[in-house]
Amino acid sequence: MKTKLLAVSLVLSLISAILFYSGPTSADTPETYNAEQSYGIASKAIFYLRVLKSDGTASSTGTGVILSPAGTAATAYHVVKNAQRIEGVMADGTVISPIKVTKSDELKDVAILELPTPAAMKQKDNAYAFLPLRGDKLRHGEAVYALGYPLKNTAIITEGIVNTPAADINGRSRILTSAQVASGMSGGPLLDTHGELAGIISGSLRTMTNIHLIVNTEDLRSLLPASFN
Repeated sequence: MKTKLLAVSLVLSLISAILFYSGPTSADTPETYNAEQSYGIASKAIFYLRVLKSDGTASSTGTGVILSPAGTAATAYHVVKNAQRIEGVMADGTVISPIKVTKSDELKDVAILELPTPAAMKQKDNAYAFLPLRGDKLRHGEAVYALGYPLKNTAIITEGIVNTPAADINGRSRILTSAQVASGMSGGPLLDTHGELAGIISGSLRTMTNIHLIVNTEDLRSLLPASFN
């Protein structure tokens, strides 16, 4: 009798588990975004970046991406190389100045920037919009978006795939992507479909048509404070 009761109990437990199981939770499956949604997420966390001469004219321009609510940001080293004065222009027209280079690496083509405090720039909720860093490595064929400022008042987004997550280019590991990159987008973000920063735009590969170079997050993290790791 006890054996029969135990068997019935097990069957009922199994049926209950089947009825009430609803599959993986939203926490197990990261939300994915299309190009329109990705632009909405990233547009407030990027800025037009210009290196200024003593007369106020720009000697070089590019794109910066904000990495923390306090104003830690990043760009490509070649954009700010030997810069004496740097300022940024946000999507809403807010001029961010002065911007300081706190750490840089020419070989990695990364520069870490410090923006003025959010309070000084009158940012909403006393914090900058920012992009979180992706934790895991990209995969071959994964969809990605490139964002940047080819023109001062014109941020653009392009869509592509990861051609390879790791290519040896001049002794450094680089992500290769088919997401199109125009002059002025250097330093901007490569975004994955979960709204996370997957790399920093570095340039184009001359030996391959429409293949572009991205600094990986490992090289970026190596210059960031320990709190990002």
